[in-house]
Amino acid sequence: MAASFFFYDLVTSGIDSRSARIMQFAGQRTDMSLKPIGEPVNHLIALAPDVLPDPDAILLTGITPQQTLSEGSSEAEFMKLFYEEVVKPDTIFVGFNSIRFDDEFMRFLHYRNFYDAYEWQWRDGCSRWDLLDVVRMTRALRPDGIKWPYAPDGKPANRLGLLSSINKLDHQNAHDALSDVQATIALARLIQEKQPDLFDFLLKARNKKAVGALVNAGQPFVYTSGRYSSDYLHTTVVTKLTDHPQNDAALVYDLRVDPTPYISMSVDELVESWRFTRDPEAVRLPVKTLKYNRCPAVAPLGVIKDTATQERLNLSLTTVKKHLALLKQHQARLAKNVLAALERLDQEREASQTGLVMDPLSVDERLYDGFIGDQDKNLMRTVRAADPSELSAFGPDFKDARLQNLLPLYKARNYPKTLTPEERVSWDSFCHLKLFSGGDSSRAAMFFNRLQELAAASPDQRQEYLLEELRLYGESILPGDVTG
Repeated sequence: MAASFFFYDLVTSGIDSRSARIMQFAGQRTDMSLKPIGEPVNHLIALAPDVLPDPDAILLTGITPQQTLSEGSSEAEFMKLFYEEVVKPDTIFVGFNSIRFDDEFMRFLHYRNFYDAYEWQWRDGCSRWDLLDVVRMTRALRPDGIKWPYAPDGKPANRLGLLSSINKLDHQNAHDALSDVQATIALARLIQEKQPDLFDFLLKARNKKAVGALVNAGQPFVYTSGRYSSDYLHTTVVTKLTDHPQNDAALVYDLRVDPTPYISMSVDELVESWRFTRDPEAVRLPVKTLKYNRCPAVAPLGVIKDTATQERLNLSLTTVKKHLALLKQHQARLAKNVLAALERLDQEREASQTGLVMDPLSVDERLYDGFIGDQDKNLMRTVRAADPSELSAFGPDFKDARLQNLLPLYKARNYPKTLTPEERVSWDSFCHLKLFSGGDSSRAAMFFNRLQELAAASPDQRQEYLLEELRLYGESILPGDVTG
């Protein structure tokens, strides 16, 4: 099969990929010239009764839980459709901010439903890409031929809706997954038409080998990332400081910043400067983790040699050269201390988890606790193919405790009619604990409190309807005495 793009987008019940759920999946396959192949894919996925959506998310998208239940399929049913309709050899999965958002939701969806969370994006020649950083780098380096929007505060903005509107691209229903897919394809087509060389370069450079080759070449390079300020179009010049302890990653230093203050910092001071803070006066360590397998937008330094680009980025190559020379004099010392600071931060995170046992309430969120072994992967395939009535027998065979805890949830969410009376009691207990644990800070309490806040904020007719639907849905899955 010839290589193709599959553009996709999700509507979700919230922004946290660990706890929220996909409510709509939409996509369109295109050839490498961005011409559509076949019909669009568009599916709703039913919410399970252990999930309460974020009311703000529903007001934004307009898709209610009731709609997913009446028109959608279960997660297990959707996954079968996904592999039948979407996962084909040599597919490049691409979206707008998909690597940081949509891909994460898809990984957790796979994990909950006994599929490998990663293979769909690398097996049989498949790969992934993300148009957001392509857009950012195009704006920073090669903006000609495209109109670029600004936010109300005057800062550069790269939101899909704004880009579609100012460039008169078809985007009739923002926040509907299929409409967003069509707008993303139109935007990709615009960049491919106006800046074909940069488009093709970033497409070819999306794989980790190409990224690693550039990062490890020993030369400064251009790096575009949402972690950098929009004041200079999310783009700067960096150099590799040292390898990251994780595989396929590096720690890079931002050469727009004078390294002198950081060279003399102790490990303790570096730890504090690396912590996340919203304090605009805080001294921030200009070191970032660059992961080779996340399609970072990187390019050789030569792309900013012209004066106009340097002015647009508010960065001169003279400054880069000066800071690089200072850094190289003390690079080994700074790298050693930065790695020690990173280890300290990792130890703090690990200490916060010490003593925690496998909580069935959190098993959905534990994808990144470790990779699943081959023996369990084989058993996962058997689970997916099994008759629902046979599922209860698989649990003790798993070596990974996560899968043992996931199995009864998988059965209850996807095949509730097959539950035995004992399994029904256990499932009802799980839902109750998940929704009510924490008292006033429980999911249920926060859900209904937020509904009240939104109802008191003079909603329009559409919002009133959605809030009422959410109230009715909440009452349908919760005991009446806790809904107010």
